[in-house]
Amino acid sequence: MALPHPLPEDLADLIARRFRAIAEPMRVRLLDRLRDGEASVNELALQLDASQQNVSKHLAVLTDIGILARRKDGNRVYYRIVDEGVLGLCEQVCGSVQAQLATLAALVEGITPLTPRRST
Repeated sequence: MALPHPLPEDLADLIARRFRAIAEPMRVRLLDRLRDGEASVNELALQLDASQQNVSKHLAVLTDIGILARRKDGNRVYYRIVDEGVLGLCEQVCGSVQAQLATLAALVEGITPLTPRRST
């Protein structure tokens, strides 16, 4: 699906909201963990070494924006990814970061150490 050009203001705002929702390291880590399947708040907190309150706060943001869905089972709430497009976006960004790191590594390897000049 092609985006209209120029982007209508409402659509630009919606896109920016989604980027803000995932522009937080804990949320990226939560999405990475949820790639393996649904998990409860308790499981996520333990696996990511974070407080339940912190994890719940971040899960709420991702749920409100429509990236995650929740399912209640007794006392537990389980979260899963419902917008698989976010994983594609993360893969693209990760690939871009890897390419940049490879370029930087090649540049660093090609630099010869500076040697002091001898005075004559």
